[in-house]
Amino acid sequence: MVTELEIICVGNELLIGKTLNTNAQWMAKQATALGAAVKRITVVADDVNEIASAVREALKRKPRFIITTGGLGPTFDDKTLEGIAKALRRKLEVNQEALRMVREKYEAYVREQGAEKAELTPPRIKMATLPRKAKPIPNPVGTAPAALISLKETTLLALPGVPSEMEVIFRQTVEPLLKQSAGKSVFCERSIYVEGVMESNLAPLIDKVMRDNAGVYVKSHPKGRESMPRIELHFSIAADEAEKSNEKLQRAISQLSSDLAKIGGKVSVDELS
Repeated sequence: MVTELEIICVGNELLIGKTLNTNAQWMAKQATALGAAVKRITVVADDVNEIASAVREALKRKPRFIITTGGLGPTFDDKTLEGIAKALRRKLEVNQEALRMVREKYEAYVREQGAEKAELTPPRIKMATLPRKAKPIPNPVGTAPAALISLKETTLLALPGVPSEMEVIFRQTVEPLLKQSAGKSVFCERSIYVEGVMESNLAPLIDKVMRDNAGVYVKSHPKGRESMPRIELHFSIAADEAEKSNEKLQRAISQLSSDLAKIGGKVSVDELS
């Protein structure tokens, strides 16, 4: 069974265009490479009701994983955990393990600065206030712990929005979970570039290649002008064996390259890393 995943990104800054949503792109690429299928990426505001609604809607689709990013910090607009709690109809409570993580972080900061005391102020305690039965996940880079909530069919993970924090927690905690769930599933991809053929003329050739090569998905990405077309053709497949998957991709690429040559297309190959 395919490991399905949904990503929910929280932050007004994403919706108004102030911040580029690099977290979604990075996580989607990592998850896909691990054999998971990202089914949906949602962006919502720093609003408890919006977050709760997005989580509830995702849970109805029963993905294996839901990952949220952003909204775990100490300020008034950090509302992700409150939104998750509302979606799950759970109380928020100070998690003692999370509180220890926060306390130890601030004690370390105090030692570095030569101060005397690390006070657990209400904003700092807020970062350790999690939905009931949530498991805190250490944040090696920042202060706010991430959180994991195991539900009947879905594992929900709340990660920080700061990219450096999100990435290290993803590597250490999320990646092993995705690998275990995906099993032997692998994702393989290749690209070729074609010049001198309009995308509208490519369409029937792509359709035929996909019909002839079950499981291979071909997506066209125009790079040039319509009068001087240069188009990337991205081939991808998700399957259980890397060797056979690469063989299928090569067959599809060879077929399409041959068909393109017949209509005067100039083809070059660029293998994705």
